[in-house]
Amino acid sequence: MTLQQLHYIIGVTQAGSLNKAAESLYISQPSLTAAIKEVEKEFNISIFNRSSRGISLTQDGRDFIQYARQIYAQYENLLDKFGDGARLKKKFSVSCQHYSFATKSFVELVKKFGTSEYEFSIYETKTLDVIENVATQKSEIGILYMSDFNRKAIRKILNSNDLVFEKLIDCKAYVYLWKKHPLAKKASISLDELKDYPCLSFDQGGNSSFYFAEEILTENEYPKTIKTSDRATNLNLMVGLNGYTLCSGIICEELNGSEFVAVPFKSDRENPNSVMEIGYIVKRNIILSRTGEEYIGQLKAYLAKL
Repeated sequence: MTLQQLHYIIGVTQAGSLNKAAESLYISQPSLTAAIKEVEKEFNISIFNRSSRGISLTQDGRDFIQYARQIYAQYENLLDKFGDGARLKKKFSVSCQHYSFATKSFVELVKKFGTSEYEFSIYETKTLDVIENVATQKSEIGILYMSDFNRKAIRKILNSNDLVFEKLIDCKAYVYLWKKHPLAKKASISLDELKDYPCLSFDQGGNSSFYFAEEILTENEYPKTIKTSDRATNLNLMVGLNGYTLCSGIICEELNGSEFVAVPFKSDRENPNSVMEIGYIVKRNIILSRTGEEYIGQLKAYLAKL
């Protein structure tokens, strides 16, 4: 098996068809098919299901592509670090929970590349998707948080996927709301004071375990809750319904605007505060690309200013 064959198989997976993959890879379809069959024969597996509707990965194929992406990503990172990186089209992907600071750091990263050719992506998504994207190397880096409440569950999943967590910053809980909210000017806000307003949280899909929630203090009881899927909807509901969410207090006004405020959460015996340990996850023992290192640098620089 060669790195070129891995590149072809990854290309077919991304394109979803042999015809499209052949076009994007600048190779004839017969040659592409032959390369795939050589790998399948070498490992005695079928990587793709082939039908009149197209192709899809087999179970062996799903396992194979996960390792293939890891190997090829590391090859590209080696070229980026030690080869003639100037000739390479820069590629980078990050997955994160819904953090504006992660997006802001991504913006600053992209600006540094100016007119250079690049292929970047950022996914604001569910907690388990962040972990899966890094585990399968769809993303090089993932951004999420741990607390005393979810740490054991999250670390178990990270370990099973051969991922490591590196801390960036510790934060306590804040109440994030519209600046015209009746409670917006208070020095701190208790859970009892919030009982008449809807608590907004990001939906985690079918697997909605409290351990995967993006908001801190999810173990507490909230009389009114609304689940959303994106930050823009959250902001709209804060204005329209006087909703609120519990967050790290790290707010990027440049991206979210100045119409919102973060007020310290006032804990009590029944509803204690907790520390959010925000950090990034990567595959264990990998070589980060220069772009990945630059992105981590942007994150650290932004958080250091807080």
